[in-house]
Amino acid sequence: MTPILVTGLPRSGTSWVGKMLAAGGEVVYVNEPLNPQHPPGRCPGVLRAQVTHRFQYICDDNATDWLPAFRDTVRLRYRFLAELRANRSPYDLARMIRYGTAFTHGRLTGRRALLDDPFAVLSAGWFARRLGCRVIALVRDPVAFAASWHRLGWTVYFHELLEQPLLARDHPQVEELRPLIGSQDRLAKAAALWRFTRNVLNRTPDILQVSYDDLATDPVKGFRALYSYTGLTWTPSAEQRIARACLADTSVERSFAWTGLSRTAYRPMNSRQALQQSTRGLTPDEVTRIRHLTASDA
Repeated sequence: MTPILVTGLPRSGTSWVGKMLAAGGEVVYVNEPLNPQHPPGRCPGVLRAQVTHRFQYICDDNATDWLPAFRDTVRLRYRFLAELRANRSPYDLARMIRYGTAFTHGRLTGRRALLDDPFAVLSAGWFARRLGCRVIALVRDPVAFAASWHRLGWTVYFHELLEQPLLARDHPQVEELRPLIGSQDRLAKAAALWRFTRNVLNRTPDILQVSYDDLATDPVKGFRALYSYTGLTWTPSAEQRIARACLADTSVERSFAWTGLSRTAYRPMNSRQALQQSTRGLTPDEVTRIRHLTASDA
């Protein structure tokens, strides 16, 4: 069974796309196994490997532990004993029961694993090549991306990228981020992360880059194409659920809710309306600055 990876920088729509691809009922949705925080990461039942960095870089030269661990994950083989040994709270136990049941049922009924993991974005090529994943990499307009991080007060710590020598070897342009270590200029850091990641994705074969903004403009058409790319079955039921989740008036449509294994950033929305508000919180000068910092000739 061909697994699916949905990736892209955080706040680029990976949870949204993952949930929409799960609408047809043919996949088991797995939320952020490479997240270094607990939860959703650091759950050895889901991924029996030690995540040491945000945006962990995985390639053939460090795949000794990663390959068997992810083979278990994409084959929906849940490690109950490992998870029991690591349980920290009643929430962990409840999560183990949910994931363990979903993995087991999914494996027995022939479902496919769908990994939603923005922290896999720099390793997307490895997932495609070594695990046979159909990889969708979301790319969001850089101003909207930076605005979203700005509203949330997020930043990036570039030492977590620069401390990975294999990443620096394969993508030496990461050194361009070094001057921003310790900087308090969050917009400049967000723009630099966007630019570096886009450069990596542009050089990665065997993945499909998808514009979040184009998908949000016409979600039904866009998701129909993604179902075809991933080999999922486009059904009237899936189309209805996607249209209801992406195009409804959310001020009126209160009854719709997704259920799943993990809490995610996704909430039902009118994706076209959301685009119109995507740069809120930024001044015109800040918008111009981000456009300059992320331009191809910057």
